[in-house]
Amino acid sequence: MAVFVVVLSLAVVALCQNSMTNLVTFNGRKSDDPCYEESLNGGLKPKRCLPDFENIAFGREVLTSSTCGNPPTRHCFNTVDEKGEKQRQCQICDSANAKKRHPAFYLTDLHNANNVTCWQSEPQMPGSSDNVTLLLSLGKKYELTFVSLLFCSQKPDSLAVYKSMDYGKSWLPFQFYSSQCRKVYGRPNRAIITKANEQEPLCTDAHSTIDPLAGSRIAFSTMENRPSAYDFDHSPVLQDWVTATDIKIIFHRLYPYGDEVIKENEAILRESSYYSVADLAVGGRCKCNGHASRCMVGRDGSLTCDCKHNTAGRDCEKCKPFHFDRPWGRATAREANECKGMIFLFLAYFPST
Repeated sequence: MAVFVVVLSLAVVALCQNSMTNLVTFNGRKSDDPCYEESLNGGLKPKRCLPDFENIAFGREVLTSSTCGNPPTRHCFNTVDEKGEKQRQCQICDSANAKKRHPAFYLTDLHNANNVTCWQSEPQMPGSSDNVTLLLSLGKKYELTFVSLLFCSQKPDSLAVYKSMDYGKSWLPFQFYSSQCRKVYGRPNRAIITKANEQEPLCTDAHSTIDPLAGSRIAFSTMENRPSAYDFDHSPVLQDWVTATDIKIIFHRLYPYGDEVIKENEAILRESSYYSVADLAVGGRCKCNGHASRCMVGRDGSLTCDCKHNTAGRDCEKCKPFHFDRPWGRATAREANECKGMIFLFLAYFPST
């Protein structure tokens, strides 16, 4: 006579505990967890939750290919006096002098309009092809809304914004700026984006006016004029487009001067040819696919999502073990897409003795 023994996996206990946690309020109180809300039957049901929107760049280290001050260099700029006339002023950049230095951490420190701090590159040879690069590592996948640069001096004529989705192993163009898009970047000026090319980087000359001489901003909105921006929850293409682990900004050219102008004014132009930025800001959220309300430092020291809805991974991009009863899905405003557990019944056959 055969004896069938039903053995419940230990996973069942964990599944039941998770279900009770998700469905029942304790002592009649509502959950303080933003990933759950009270249901009609008095329990808790999952809902989409998102980490706070933040300036991801704030306080982070920016690697630069050029920073003035070692050795000390002279930097000149134009200002406008009370009569509206331009005046030329010069200063020394010296990394050994706290009052005269312009280090890279000024890019992401607390920006104070009453006490502006500026990073500055070394003076550039007018007309040279030398680029200056800013590199910002985010440490994790984020979904970006904008990248913004506030300049202390005149805006550069040509610059490019790149993103990486694999921690700097490869780079994809995000946005281009130039008064000569076709000549500098080989791209049309102000192209039209359709659903067929939503991941296409654009080039624009909208920034190319030389006024004001200082304090102007270039801001790139990642979803501006993208057709699926109003249906972001259901657009994997656009979700991928705004995702980044690193940002790289390359300044390609300050001014489109001709060779004759450069030759006649080389000494003056060299002292005025440098990049200077008061604030680098990157707006966005830690990418958790709607399954976490915060990111935290994990046991291995890396930034990771505090995953809910029975999801797992640094970005809550998969279901927890034993929770594969439905395919993983990104949470939306209408559907939390919680991963569901399966109860496995293991049947062991023992022959009679």
